[in-house]
Amino acid sequence: MNGSALRNLHELDRYRVAVPQLARGDARSGAFSVPSPLVGMLAVLASGYGGWDHVSVSLPNRCPTWPEMEHVKRLFFRPDACAMQLHVPVSDHISRHPYCLHIWRPHGLEIPRPPAEFVA
Repeated sequence: MNGSALRNLHELDRYRVAVPQLARGDARSGAFSVPSPLVGMLAVLASGYGGWDHVSVSLPNRCPTWPEMEHVKRLFFRPDACAMQLHVPVSDHISRHPYCLHIWRPHGLEIPRPPAEFVA
């Protein structure tokens, strides 16, 4: 898979919100307020520039759950896309929000995966 695996983010305009730093965004970037499959609203920032697809997901008072992250992954990425959450070395860790998680996918590279039977 080459290039961005993000959906055309205009498909999600019903969730789009204006953020001064991003204005309204475009087909490959923007800020969104997405209903959680559990409770509340998820704050989502998405971008498909700089060689990476990146989606951050946050809530004001807790980290997103696995079902919430999976919900956002399915909304923002094409169905055939493999994307990941990364745990970087401590020396590279920067936290700007205590309740924010990220989904990443590099452009033009296949993400290595373990055999399917290891993931069951």
